[in-house]
Amino acid sequence: MVPSLCCSGLCINMTVHIIFLYMFYVLHRHSRARKYEAEVQMCRLEVSAVDFSDYHPLKAITVTDSKARRGGRKGSTSSSSSSSSSVVLDPLSSMLDGSDPLSLFAAVSQTPALPHSISAGKEEEVGSDFEPWSSKRGEILSRFTTTEKLSINLFMGSDKSKASSPSSAVSEKVRTRLEELDDLEEGSQRELLNLSQQDYVNRIEELNQSLKEAWGSDQKVKALKIVIQCSKLLSDTSVIQFYPSKFVLITDILDTFGGLVYDRIWSMCADPHPLPESFSADDVNDTAKETCLNWFFKIASIRELVPRLYVEAALLKCNRFLTKSGIQETLQRLTAMIRGIGDPLVAVYARAYLCRVLLTEMMDRCKKLGNNALLLNSVMWAFRAEFVAMRATDFIGMIKDCDEAGFPKHLLFASLGRSLSCADPPESERLSILNDAWKVITKVRSPRDYINCAEIWVEFTCRHFTKREVNTILADIIKHMTPDRAFEDAYPQLQSVIKKILPHFHDFSVLFSMEKFLPFLDMFQKDSVRVEVCKSIMEVFIKHQQEATRDPVILNALLHICKTMHDSVNALTLDDEKRSLSLLINGFIRMVSFGRDFEQQLSFCVEARATFCNLEPVIIHLIHACAAYSFITIPSLTSIFNRLNLYLLSGEVALANQCLSQADAFLKAAVSLLPEVPRTISIEGKQRSSEPFLLDFINNFLSTLLVVPDHPEQGVLYLVRGLLNMVQDYTWEDNSDAKIRVYISALPLLAAMSQESYLYTIPKVDSNETLYGGDPKFIAEINKLCETLIGQVLDHLKGLGRDEGVRRQGSLAFSLFGCLLAHGDLRNNKLNQLAVNLWNLSHKHGFCDTRTSVRTLEYIKHQAQLADLSHLSDMTARLSLQSRT
Repeated sequence: MVPSLCCSGLCINMTVHIIFLYMFYVLHRHSRARKYEAEVQMCRLEVSAVDFSDYHPLKAITVTDSKARRGGRKGSTSSSSSSSSSVVLDPLSSMLDGSDPLSLFAAVSQTPALPHSISAGKEEEVGSDFEPWSSKRGEILSRFTTTEKLSINLFMGSDKSKASSPSSAVSEKVRTRLEELDDLEEGSQRELLNLSQQDYVNRIEELNQSLKEAWGSDQKVKALKIVIQCSKLLSDTSVIQFYPSKFVLITDILDTFGGLVYDRIWSMCADPHPLPESFSADDVNDTAKETCLNWFFKIASIRELVPRLYVEAALLKCNRFLTKSGIQETLQRLTAMIRGIGDPLVAVYARAYLCRVLLTEMMDRCKKLGNNALLLNSVMWAFRAEFVAMRATDFIGMIKDCDEAGFPKHLLFASLGRSLSCADPPESERLSILNDAWKVITKVRSPRDYINCAEIWVEFTCRHFTKREVNTILADIIKHMTPDRAFEDAYPQLQSVIKKILPHFHDFSVLFSMEKFLPFLDMFQKDSVRVEVCKSIMEVFIKHQQEATRDPVILNALLHICKTMHDSVNALTLDDEKRSLSLLINGFIRMVSFGRDFEQQLSFCVEARATFCNLEPVIIHLIHACAAYSFITIPSLTSIFNRLNLYLLSGEVALANQCLSQADAFLKAAVSLLPEVPRTISIEGKQRSSEPFLLDFINNFLSTLLVVPDHPEQGVLYLVRGLLNMVQDYTWEDNSDAKIRVYISALPLLAAMSQESYLYTIPKVDSNETLYGGDPKFIAEINKLCETLIGQVLDHLKGLGRDEGVRRQGSLAFSLFGCLLAHGDLRNNKLNQLAVNLWNLSHKHGFCDTRTSVRTLEYIKHQAQLADLSHLSDMTARLSLQSRT
């Protein structure tokens, strides 16, 4: 705000004040409406060629400060920076940091785990290499679902007719066991129909809980009955899509039962000392062995195949209490029993459960079979990755022994590679594993088979080796895929190779130093695929590049990649795609910094501006970057006029590119710097007055202010008021009229601001004509400011009435006359008279240039011939030319 420039502070007499107020009213209540286009056509000059060969918007002016020196201190700024810091906002303060707001949110999908009774320790008991159900159980339950109705049929009734007779040869003890199994509670047969999937799960969980309760209350036979009845449910495949989930739920109960039995027998071996983890059957006491045998006798009495198989498999590990080779013998017998299951789906899942409880035994059988490539491939697909990785060398040995004709070895190496991409083999074996695998892969003749296998092993190479090995792999891929343009049919696999390399090479100087990386990118010749690959590279760079870079290798490569993305933009490109590409390119530009080498920084911005001209957000970002560097570097310049002109020019550039906050900061910085302008400056070694240069700068500044919109938080015309306040407080030379000339120059600006449409505007920038729309309050603020300025001019003219100031008085009066002639509505008689008085005052002492006066009078007479300016003819009769005589 500019409260200091007010009428109350003017020292003028009452008569002059009244004349001034009336003149103010006439000037602005009856200001002449301007027809700018018509005036331009009338005043248009002959067009002549202009040579712009030496023109550059940042070319330095020849004016230097009297205290000039070569360059500012590194890391410091001039005193102007501190004076402006309190009023100038940092243009970078409103810039975005480039991060995708969506990238701050990570959605983690978790499948709710259903309760089960198997502890971690019990999972280890079914095999140290067994993959825990906790990693698979929820995934299976969430994947294999159904909307069909389910049923549970539990037969808990008695079957006396099938019991052994007292006269049989079976011993009393065996007969008792059979009776316990067959003599169930009458009326306990239940059939639950029309169950939803969740109801079915709840019922199975209730059975699991009943099992635990029965075991806890020492009802061991009842617990076994529950397990048998639940196992029978696995024979039902009526709702086939739900069968995998049913398998998970039922085997949970089997695992619980197996753990309870094992723990009971283990506890019986604790007297007098607990068994070691690596115990043998010789360490087990007779009581524990008898109990273990008792359980297996009970299982053997189960009549149906499926429940007998599953329950015995659940207790498979208990064979350790009986014999050293019990598990191996039992495993072979159970494997043979599965062949008796008629339903293939039930048989497959029975084999799956059996594989869950001893994986190493299956691998031993693969070794004994030999040349069974199909089985070996199935083992590598089905077994846990850690299991395969720890035995990778053994698997390679078996692969080498396989017959190539039966199953291609490269497919076996592909299966092995999938496991090794998820789990790490022993460090000492990794190089030999890669060499053995690649010897086979590189000999594959079919490009499709080759790339399918090579793409898998890239992950293993990146995980455990350096850029040298990765570069070798890329060279081999290029060698196989370039002939006959085979790469055109393998874009998905080639994209996968890139996506597997990028996470392991966050240092892009290392990535781009690989000789074959960019030639590998050249194989992506389909535009859409090429752009997707470039986007994936830029996403990794923006995510992992922590510090700004100036590495020429990185800059050249990423400029090429970003140009590829930019050149894909056309008239059909969606706005979302343009926005996505712009964010990636802006992220790259933001990470480029040349430090104090501002010429290099500017050169990069110029090159980027020319390269990315089709994406407006990128251009705006470059403008922001240039504005930021300008704002930072301008205070370090020695010449104060260089600083002023660069502040103004940078503000105009920012305004032309819709960067309003940056433009506002530059213009306020220029206003804040005005008090520091010295009264004299050095030009070619001579001291000269700075006033002409300062007046020239202020006039340029005023012409810019017409298109600068007011800040919503700073008030009406805050930049104009701030400039005029600085002009008022500046220490001008003695007997100087510079301040008054600034006031007179400000009047045309205010008159232009009061027009319905402005003389010039900036595209996409709303000036005050749009913001205020001719609002009366806005016009009133202009009137008040004009009142103050004209009062200052009249007061100054009054003080120049003495002999030593009459020449200056005439010159200023003529300037004010010209302002009224150009911008006032002279159809008003009193305003017309004021203009005549100013003309006569300017010619009173004969110091006006006669030639100028004559041409001005001729111009007025010419204008008076126009229809809407005919009122000027009366005024010309009263304008006389006087001489000093």
